[in-house]
Order: sequence, then C-alpha cells, then structure tokens
Amino acid sequence: MEAGKTMPLPEHEKITVRSCGQSEVALCFQVVLLFLVLAVFLLVVSLHVDFRLLTPPSRDKAQEPPVTNIMFLKTHKTASSTILNILYRFSESHNLSIALPEGSRVHLGYPWLFVTRYVEGLKQDGHLQHHFNIMCNHLRFNFPEVQKVMPSDTFYFSILRNPVFQLESSFIYYKNYAPAFQRAKSLDEFLADPWRYYNDSVGLSNVYAKNNMWFDFGFDNNAPVDADYVRTCLLEVEQRFHLVLIADYFDESMVLLRRRLRWQLDDIVSFKLNVRSQSTVSQLTLESQERVKCWCALDWQLYQHFNRTFWAQLHAELSPRQFTEELEQLRERQRELTSLCLQDPEPKNLTHIDDWNLRPYQSGKAKILGYNLRHGLDNTTLRICQRMAMPELQYMAHLYSLQFPNKTPKDISFLKK
Repeated sequence: MEAGKTMPLPEHEKITVRSCGQSEVALCFQVVLLFLVLAVFLLVVSLHVDFRLLTPPSRDKAQEPPVTNIMFLKTHKTASSTILNILYRFSESHNLSIALPEGSRVHLGYPWLFVTRYVEGLKQDGHLQHHFNIMCNHLRFNFPEVQKVMPSDTFYFSILRNPVFQLESSFIYYKNYAPAFQRAKSLDEFLADPWRYYNDSVGLSNVYAKNNMWFDFGFDNNAPVDADYVRTCLLEVEQRFHLVLIADYFDESMVLLRRRLRWQLDDIVSFKLNVRSQSTVSQLTLESQERVKCWCALDWQLYQHFNRTFWAQLHAELSPRQFTEELEQLRERQRELTSLCLQDPEPKNLTHIDDWNLRPYQSGKAKILGYNLRHGLDNTTLRICQRMAMPELQYMAHLYSLQFPNKTPKDISFLKK
C-alpha cells in the first residue's frame, strides 16, 4: 500500500452519520472528528514526520515568516564554522543568495576592512546589481560597506568565545602564520613575555595574536584599554547587532537564535565542524589564563559584556521550563541525526576520512577533524547528511558554482593533497 493512503473499512465498520437520531448528532460528529484525527496521525507516522521539526518556536511571532536576510560576522576560532554551515544549508534549501568571496578568494577581504569589491556579483561602478540574502564569510566588519550589500531589514548577529580558549585555539591554528607565534614554543611561553614576540608594526599578520575578536568587529586591536573608548565601542556593537551569541554555550545560543530567526528545529541542528584533535589542545596554567585576560583585555571586555547581554536576552525570551524543553529538543534531534548520518559520532583524523570532499583544511599545528557518513543512505538522507558534514571551503565552492555557473569554479584542489 502506498504511503499516505489508508485501507478502506469493511462495510460493517463504516460510520453512517444518517443513522444517527437528532439527539445523537453531537456524539456522531465527535466520532467522525476522532476518526479524521486518527487518519491524519497515521499518515504522519507513515511519512516519518516530526511535528516539532515543522513548527517554529511557540511564541506570538511564530506566525510570521522565517527571517531570510541575515548578516553573520564570522569571528575567528569561535565555533563560527559550524554556524557558517547552518547558514549555508538554510540558504541552499530556501534558494537564497549569498554574498560570496569574489574570484579565487576564500574570505571577503580579511584581514583588511570589508569593501564591496570583495563580493562576487556586484557592479563596481557605484551602482549595486542587487542585494544578497545572506552574508557570512570571514570579513573585518565595516558597517557602511556591508549596508551596500545587504537589505535594510537584515538581521545582524555574531558570536564570541572566552578569550582564554579563543587565544589557545588561535595559537595552534595560526602557529605557522602569525609572526608573534612562530618563535614561541608554547602559548604559556608566549604569555610570559608577549612583547618579546609581538610586534604591532608588522602589519596585519599579527591580528590573530592579540584581541582578534575586537579586530574582527572593525576596531583597533592595539588600542589602549581606555574605559570611554571601550564603552563607545561596546555601544556601537549593540546598535549594529541584534544578537551576539556565546560559543561556550553553543546549544543555548542555538535555542535563542532559532527563536529570533523563527526557523524550524532542523535548520539549526548541526555537527561540530573545524574542531581539533584533543592531542593539539593545550591546557594553560592558571597564571597563563589570567595573563590572557590582560594581554587580550579588549577581547575580555567584549566577551564579558556580551556574555551578560546574552543571558539577559535568553531569560527575557524564555521561561525556565520553555528553555529546558527547547534545549532538550535540540540535543535529542542532534543525537538522532548523528545516529542517522555518521558511521561514528566522534570526528576522525584527516587520514581516516574516506570522502575527500568531507576532509577539512589543515592549518598550523592543529589536527582538524571531520566525519565519515554511513553507507547505504537513500539519496534524500545522503544529501542532508553531506551538507551537515561538509567543511566550509568545499561548501563555499559548491554554492559558488550553483550561484555563478558561468564563473570559473573555486579551486580547492589543494584539499586532495
């Protein structure tokens, strides 16, 4: 029997409304209604549909359409690659346009301040060809220029991470790139005397070594920690961005983001991408952790401020019961898709990933992990799983070819080496 069709009832089991007397009409109507509800339920079960996945978060705004004009400031080493994947998937499934890097670029001009010429598909004669729905690749924030690319009703958000862990990750990931990190044997050694290694006159190569998140927001990462200056910058971020998430509470951040964007549950479920092997994660001494807060004092102020605002917004948005329920829904669905898609829930080293298109880019001393998909998945499930596990360079190249079929494809052949 085909899915969605119900078996005809035998004659003696059919409900005959005309046999009801006037006093029984209400009862018969209830029976018919119950029968219809049961039929719909059986149809849903046969199609394996989860109502939670079809329903935006329960709130007054749930009847409004999902937000589709989005600018995500992708900060460095803050779980932003996972959010990039979420936005890429949403864009592809809803046929939205993305402000992708021009030509052979993989970033939108980073570490230079963003200007519109870094975006593929824009005229550069002062007249923009069109706006894009989503902007999410690495850039250094420059609001006047971003406004030229994105619609006026764009939802702006970003993500921050505790600077202690953000700097530790940057040290390993950019070990061979940032001059300040190259000569230091460890981050503990670097933090013991950072000015021995750090030179703020070498241009933009050292932005990963000091106040990198502050820099990503378009500010001077070498500025003095002046209270008035910091206050002015924090106010500017509040005015520009509707939401700033916290990577240290990623699932909680996704609960709030889903509500703000009015998306379905599966839209924000993810696998962790661009994660490192634990063998390359350093355990900083307590003294070094305190030194990070001084060395990256601007990042620390930024993080502290928006950690407070994040929780204030979360508590204002949801009751404790709602928050607990939605957080568990998210985690349950992540477990379901992990079991459905992946051979092993734990990410694998590069050499153990079968499909080169799922092998992540390797940088510095980090060992970036990826995933193997289960064999025998049907085509629909396979596409869903591939998108969730695809690293950002491969996914960007894929979307670039879809959006600009007449352009030369992005060259990411180096990933096969």
